[in-house]
This record gives sequence, C-alpha cells and structure tokens, in this order.
Amino acid sequence: MTKDDLRERIWTQLEDEGVARFPFPPHGRIPNFAGAKEAAERLAELPEWREASVIKANPDSPQLPVRRRALREGKVVYMAQPRLRDEKPFMKLDPAEIEDTDSAATVSKMDDYAEPVAPEEMPSIDFVVSGSVAVTDDGARVGKGEGYSDLEYAVLHEMGLVDEQTTIASTVHEMQVVEDEIRLEPHDVPMDVLVTPDREIRTETPFPRPSGIDWESIPKEKIEEIPLLGRLQS
Repeated sequence: MTKDDLRERIWTQLEDEGVARFPFPPHGRIPNFAGAKEAAERLAELPEWREASVIKANPDSPQLPVRRRALREGKVVYMAQPRLRDEKPFMKLDPAEIEDTDSAATVSKMDDYAEPVAPEEMPSIDFVVSGSVAVTDDGARVGKGEGYSDLEYAVLHEMGLVDEQTTIASTVHEMQVVEDEIRLEPHDVPMDVLVTPDREIRTETPFPRPSGIDWESIPKEKIEEIPLLGRLQS
C-alpha cells in the first residue's frame, strides 16, 4: 500500500465511522477527530511535556487543544506559517504577552497575537508536536503529503534548534494507528510518542531522524518559492 492509498483509507474511514470532526471533509488535511481534547490532556501528562518551556506545534485543527494547553501552562509556542512563505516564517506566541490565549492558539486569530520570527531569532525547542494522518507503533508517520512538517524539522535541525534528544509527539485517534508497513524516506521524521484519547505509545523508533535539510529531495521550484531555503542554500 502506498502512502497515498493509506491516506485515502484513513480519511474515508474516519468520515464513515463518524470519528472525523470539523473541518470537513477530512480528506486532504490533517484530520480532526473525536477525542482530540482528551488526547491533548494525556499528552500534557508526559514528563517531557511538563519539563518543556518552548514548544513547536503544527497549526492544524486536531492539535488546537494542544496549543491552547501549552499557552495556558505558560509555554511559548512556535508555529510555521503556511508553506514557510515569508522571510520570517515562524510565528511566536508568548503567553506572557497574550491576554486571550484560547483565541491566539487558533489559526484564524494567530496573526493578531503572534510575532513573526526567523529561525535565527528562536531559542532551542524543547518539544515538537506533529499532526498526522496515519502512524505506526514504531514511529513511522504519514502526513497529508506536502512534506512541510518534515521540512520545518529539517530547517530547525539545520539551525541547531532541535536534535536527536528533542521529543517529537503526535496526537491521533486510535483509528489512525495502523499496522501497515510504512516506508520512510531519508527526509521523513519519525515520532517518539503517539498519544490517543485512550493511551500513550512509546515507539522506541528504530528510524533515524534527518540530520538537516536534504537538498536533493527538494525541487528547485520549492527552493525558489521559500525565501528561507534560498537564503540557507546560498
């Protein structure tokens, strides 16, 4: 089964089983799911989360409860702008400077509260949260297919802001944890911890993390479209 086949199967299954939540349809996106808030609460029980003060989180709907939880706990949250489109492609949310953290954690209101920053302006990241379409219990992950989550990690690694000791976690519905064999490419980032509404899974992943940007895997057109990549390459 290809990654695309697996994505289609999970999206359709979540919708058919009534597990998918707004926005609809789940297809083509990191799917929101019933129990996302409970998964976020379970994630917040991890010792790595409790010790973290700086979080990098994806901007998708199922991780909104995670971002809200982080800001309520006083953690600084960084999210990437869509497609890393600007010279300063990361958005900094500092709860010490935000009155309405619930609103600030949403994608639609983020720009009203966040400060755009370049990687050079960011501190080391303590904990990374990724959205997923499907995952395996040994840490393989399938996203929605555009590759930006993996690219964001590669950029942060290139800048020395994350390393092999940085915990990477994903909150998912139990239905998204699959037994399929997922073939990872060198630029794919494996997960350390999976958290569903009902349990946590320590993957003890055997897959290596990318050690930086895999320039050979990035089309020239994408490098030209992303100012940060052009600057880093030169």
